[in-house]
Amino acid sequence: MTIYYDDMSPRPRNEVDISTYDGRFAVRLRTLRERSGMSVAELAEQTGIPKKTIFNWESGLRTPPVESFPKLAEMFGVKVRTLLPDE
Repeated sequence: MTIYYDDMSPRPRNEVDISTYDGRFAVRLRTLRERSGMSVAELAEQTGIPKKTIFNWESGLRTPPVESFPKLAEMFGVKVRTLLPDE
């Protein structure tokens, strides 16, 4: 699955490795964000999380600390477990 970042500064298009936990989380987060109609910039503004951090999460480069999950879940109107990728 290829993930494209249209609302970020010019960066190479990244392919997310969905065989890893971070990669599966990245796809889950991006899907929830897109379904809510938010850009990365809007999510960053509404949560107070830097755009670069969200980009790293959606790229599969990092996973948010567990303390961020309730804020993200509330933002998307889902339960925290919805954010957790299937193992």
